[in-house]
Amino acid sequence: MQEFIKIHSKDNVAVALCPLPAGRKLTVDSQELVLAEDIPQGHKFALSDIAEGGRVIKYGSPIGFAKEPTKAGSWIHTHNLRTGLGDVLTYSYDRQFSPVEPSAPVLFQGYRRADGKVGVRNNIWIIPTVGCVNNIATAIERQAQVYLTEHIDEISAFPHPYGCSQMGDDQEHTRQILADLIRHPNAGGVLVLGLGCENSNIDELKKYIGDYDPQRVRFLVCQESEDEIADALDIIGELAEYVGAFRREPLPCSELVIGMKCGGSDGLSGITANPVVGAFSDLLISKGGTTILTEVPEMFGAETQLMNRCETEELFRKTVDLINDFKEYFKSHNQTIYENPSPGNKKGGISTLEDKSLGCTQKSGSAPVRGVLSYGEPICGKGLHLLSAPGNDLVASTALAASGAHMVLFTTGRGTPFACPVPTMKISTNSALYKRKSNWIDFNCGTMVEGTPLKELAEQLFDKVIRTASGEKLKSEEAGFHDFAIFKQGVTL
Repeated sequence: MQEFIKIHSKDNVAVALCPLPAGRKLTVDSQELVLAEDIPQGHKFALSDIAEGGRVIKYGSPIGFAKEPTKAGSWIHTHNLRTGLGDVLTYSYDRQFSPVEPSAPVLFQGYRRADGKVGVRNNIWIIPTVGCVNNIATAIERQAQVYLTEHIDEISAFPHPYGCSQMGDDQEHTRQILADLIRHPNAGGVLVLGLGCENSNIDELKKYIGDYDPQRVRFLVCQESEDEIADALDIIGELAEYVGAFRREPLPCSELVIGMKCGGSDGLSGITANPVVGAFSDLLISKGGTTILTEVPEMFGAETQLMNRCETEELFRKTVDLINDFKEYFKSHNQTIYENPSPGNKKGGISTLEDKSLGCTQKSGSAPVRGVLSYGEPICGKGLHLLSAPGNDLVASTALAASGAHMVLFTTGRGTPFACPVPTMKISTNSALYKRKSNWIDFNCGTMVEGTPLKELAEQLFDKVIRTASGEKLKSEEAGFHDFAIFKQGVTL
């Protein structure tokens, strides 16, 4: 087994792929190096002496500056490394990318909806317009399970605390996300459940939904019903009859939209799972498919790599706005732009936001950026897209679903049980996590440091995605998990 990796030829640090003891002699670039201290798995050690204030290079780019003189073989982490990130920046466009070469198409078994859209699940969703009816929605979900058949995958409610006492963009975003979910093709049928007196009431929400099929989307105002649960169950029964008539059919994978997200990252995230997802993204795009990358704060420090892959200067400018608008959002709340890595990230070996971001953006692969989406904006093109959303796992994954992702690939070095409204595939960065949390993790990229080539893992992941799109359930689906979180951005009245 490989003990360490120097990711890029320009790097002056390497990453331990397994725990390495002090005194271990290593050969790096034909030079012998002795470790000055124990190096945990996923953590960095210096390959040469680094002066105080000197740049620490990983992935071929700076991840910060040394706080003190650091000898070769020393552990590099938060105790002796500081971020180099600062304020809102000015950028220039330096177009650098190669188009992804087309490859043979692959079919999956999906659902073709009446409006021509494609889904990978045949669900019935119960969507509250306001948090006041959350308990009603969950009660309906619980009692509606009697309508499940072999042709209906799931009946789920998506409670949330919003829909009233909101103003401005905050209210607009809530309405947009709810409308996005109502239109999502993974739902064969939808019950929109309103209270009646809320700001985002059903009549208001219909303006955001637009044209809809009354067989597929039904509405119930609780204040206008004598027995809202009984009436809702009658509606669910009618929806079940409609939804149950759909059947899977062969569809080209060019119809697939896959969201990409990471959380609970560790020092191996940018070495194993994220590059594998990036290679998967390139493979799907080569077959005419679409991927979406989000969590903008975890692009800080790696943003120029994405900007220079923009297909046009207009997309470059949109990406600049994507980054700087999020920095202004941080500043408007008097928060530090670069204070991002969580305690779990740091324990796993990530030291600065640049370190995290350069690993995070590996999920984008090498394809050119062909679209930039605002929060809640539905996707309408093919290829790689960037989406405005925060790093929070539940909020960002919900945003991916709202923009049209059929499923989300979620890489993790720490593990997490959550799932967003669409199938959420957990991909481990290390084999220990895969073995320890087999009830959470769907796919293991830890074998990459044990000898499995990246290309082979990407092809295995592609096959897993096709099987999942064709109906194979993920661990979180088997557990009955489905979470929903809207990005709260304004005051509450």
